[in-house]
Amino acid sequence: MGRKRPHRGNRRRPGREGKRKAHVLLTGTLRVMRPGVAEVQTSEGTFPVARGGIREGMSGDEVQVSLQDVRGREKLARVQNVVSRATTTFLGVYRRLDPLGAVVPLDARIKRDFFVIPEDPCAARLGVGEGDVVSARITEYPGRHSAGVVTIDRRVGSSAELDLNVESVIASYDLPGEFPSAALAQADAIAVDAAAALASDPLRRDMRKSCVFTIDPTDARDFDDAVGARRTDDGFEVEVHIADVTHYMPWNSPVDNEAKRRGCSVYLVDRVLPMLPERLCNDVCSLRPGVDRLCMSVVMRLDRRGNVTDAQAFPTAIRSAARLDYDTVDALLEGRVSAAELPCAPDAAPQVADAIAVLDHVAALRIARRAERGAIDFDTREAKVRLDEKGVPAGVTVRRKTRATSLVEEAMLIANESVARMLADAEAPAAYRVHERPSPEELAQTIPVLAELGLAKGELADRVVAGDPFAIQQVLAAARGTAGEALATTLLLRAQKRAVYLPQNEGHYALGAKAYCHFTSPIRRYPDDIVHRALRAQLEGRAQSREQKDVARGLAQLCRTCSDRERIADGAARDTQKVKMAELFSSHVGESFSGVVVGVERYGLFVELDDTCAEGLVPVGALGDEWFAYDEKRLSLTGESSGRAWRCGQRVAVTVTGTNPARGQIDFAPAQGASRATSHASK
Repeated sequence: MGRKRPHRGNRRRPGREGKRKAHVLLTGTLRVMRPGVAEVQTSEGTFPVARGGIREGMSGDEVQVSLQDVRGREKLARVQNVVSRATTTFLGVYRRLDPLGAVVPLDARIKRDFFVIPEDPCAARLGVGEGDVVSARITEYPGRHSAGVVTIDRRVGSSAELDLNVESVIASYDLPGEFPSAALAQADAIAVDAAAALASDPLRRDMRKSCVFTIDPTDARDFDDAVGARRTDDGFEVEVHIADVTHYMPWNSPVDNEAKRRGCSVYLVDRVLPMLPERLCNDVCSLRPGVDRLCMSVVMRLDRRGNVTDAQAFPTAIRSAARLDYDTVDALLEGRVSAAELPCAPDAAPQVADAIAVLDHVAALRIARRAERGAIDFDTREAKVRLDEKGVPAGVTVRRKTRATSLVEEAMLIANESVARMLADAEAPAAYRVHERPSPEELAQTIPVLAELGLAKGELADRVVAGDPFAIQQVLAAARGTAGEALATTLLLRAQKRAVYLPQNEGHYALGAKAYCHFTSPIRRYPDDIVHRALRAQLEGRAQSREQKDVARGLAQLCRTCSDRERIADGAARDTQKVKMAELFSSHVGESFSGVVVGVERYGLFVELDDTCAEGLVPVGALGDEWFAYDEKRLSLTGESSGRAWRCGQRVAVTVTGTNPARGQIDFAPAQGASRATSHASK
């Protein structure tokens, strides 16, 4: 008889009975960007979280994760355990579910249920009713298969009193609310005493008789920069005066620590969440006309071509002669108002008007000089939804660069560069604003579309891919005034890297600047305050002081935090604008508008409307009853049967088919036989 072959179906190798391959767990911080989308930051690197892998984790938690290999992709993380919790309270909407109560988080990233147990009398004690917004404190965290338990600490208000869509954005971005009592107490105790500051500080110069003024948007409340200018025998002299915030905000004081935590002010559609207490940003440090204010100032001399030949920085005391807005300055430059009509004292008006004319001339010179060194100017539009006194959208204001905005912007750029050069020459640690050259891979993706537009072929295309700023300038100049202008600008802008703050100078690619920093907005950006401290230390010979050494030790992390907070602030501001834009277009469902395709994905087209810059999605199903082939390189969708192609940059007429304000979404469909209406939503 032959030997019987053993059955191997369930055999294990010797010595491995009952053993499984153990997961290697990494510990890191969970960051949830939007519902269902997260990453975990570990000492081994940052990994995206697999779909469904967040489990019981919440944003900010310290978690243990396992990693799984995915063919052709980076490793994906999956939460296995929560080590420590970051979220202890949240805002939510109270619902009655007798005998329980429930609190639904406003933070859309928290996709878990939280209940108030029947034995907890918090709702009745605080007078909380159905639909009220409350501050809930977590007493039991949700498990993988269980809901969480909360108690209510505070009734915030009713749904009718609060804008829940905006409140949801605030919660989802973890934006700060009230200031700590210690910071408020410190701010309330501050008083302006220019005479005492001048007497006690030998470096501070009295420039209260110099003709300087502020120029800001009409709705601005804090004025942190004032300007002045005059002609000289060999060119021009430009003054930039910036609120001396750090004079009132000692390092590691309560106000300073809270400003570090916030990183920047957040400008939402209906409110500002300031970096500093109101006492500072809207009073003590605001350069209001006719009152003495302390500043850090830069006085620059330029030759007749607009090249900076000398720059000096020092602390000052100033008195602004006028509070001007962009519309008024544009009207003056265009001859629609006279100097006598400016909102300032009659004897100061001629000087103010002359200084504006000089700044306008200097701005034109500086734009030309920056172009010569390779600076790239992207001509973009900014849309802001106007709200009535009840917070209801009343229309859209689209802002473009004007002579007034340019003269202020160029003055600020000169001051920022001048201060950055001073600090870089001294090799001083500070928060430098750094913009890297875009990657060849990102730029290469723009070439197929730019080539179709006839804007970049052959050697010019190769130079664009190499990141040659003069080649990018050439493409943008060729696109100007053509049907492809918006598309070319969008593609090249998206290919750029995001500017960040770093503790060392590495230059600014888009500005063509060898050294750059943010110095001109210390009321609303913490990096500017770091720069002010570094500059003051250089002026006073305190570069090796204990304070500056303390700043230097934490500077890398502080720069990372400021970059992160800036990105969060930008995202929150953008999302609240989308919420109100969707609310505005809720009353325009069924109406048709003209626009341009600004994005193409497999699932549809993103269209930006001409008059309002409102952006919405035309889902692929609305394009026709056929299969559409997606060309990722050329950003197009082509109907397999009809051959009709939809491309980026294509002009279209669309009809509003629906909106979802809570998500900031507007839905479009191609307009069928409709005229390309002009949006009265912008009026």
